[in-house]
Amino acid sequence: MTKTIISCALTGNLVKPDQHPALPITPRQIADAAIEARRAGAAIVHIHVREPDTGLPSMRIDLYREVVDRIRDSGSDLIVNLTTGEGGRFMPSEEEPRVAGPGTTLVHPLRRVEHVVALRPDLCSLDFNTMNSAGQVVINTPGNVRKMAEAIVGAGVKPELEVFDSGDIHLANDLLAEGLIPGRPFFQIVTGVKYGCAATIDTLSYMRSLLPAGAVWSAFGVGRHSYPMLAGAKLLGGQVRVGMEDNIYIRRGQLTRGNAELVAQAVQLLDLLGQEPATPDEARIMLDLPPR
Repeated sequence: MTKTIISCALTGNLVKPDQHPALPITPRQIADAAIEARRAGAAIVHIHVREPDTGLPSMRIDLYREVVDRIRDSGSDLIVNLTTGEGGRFMPSEEEPRVAGPGTTLVHPLRRVEHVVALRPDLCSLDFNTMNSAGQVVINTPGNVRKMAEAIVGAGVKPELEVFDSGDIHLANDLLAEGLIPGRPFFQIVTGVKYGCAATIDTLSYMRSLLPAGAVWSAFGVGRHSYPMLAGAKLLGGQVRVGMEDNIYIRRGQLTRGNAELVAQAVQLLDLLGQEPATPDEARIMLDLPPR
């Protein structure tokens, strides 16, 4: 294969607006960033939404709908991938650890996929991690992941299986063996998150070795690991992801101008490795997605 799928994660939920003035916040800004990323070479855009007035992470369906409608109404052929990661964080209170403290977002698993069922994007993330993250605990129990998977597949959406450590892949493989996730699986391997799997070639190679035969996989590293892990993923036969959710620097000490610049640099690096960015239609074939 000389074609590589580039995903662009546009805004995420952890980067703060005061860390980068060009972070997409409003639905218009997020949709515009998606369209610009497509022009630069991305085939998939991974979408979180923010409260327009504060920039805080949001789960509002109306915000997701506006972003998706703006992308679709633009005539873009982008593959739309909505997050389901919101609503999975728990922060125990200092006085009673069983009681949720400030910062907790944990909600019922079906609440986390309401926007996916309503909007039916091409893809949505399905997180398998239960881990320490940014002083909180991300909770994705096997039972809750199964409930989310059933709702996602029932809506006709393909889940992107997002894994942060080896145990996550074992859980995903169980769901695949049970038939809860049909068709060719698409894994996204996350590296460089503190207390998750390390951003090294050895770790990535091991993670890849646990994947089921025939799976399509992609990987990325956060922060300074973004482009080294992009190269590593490609050399090991995977697809790639960049974007301001994961990294806000184009090079050491220099903030990126935006998501499109991060994608353009990914295209340049892939070119040095003898690869071209896959178009959305080509990516659909590689991922067994239906035509537009």
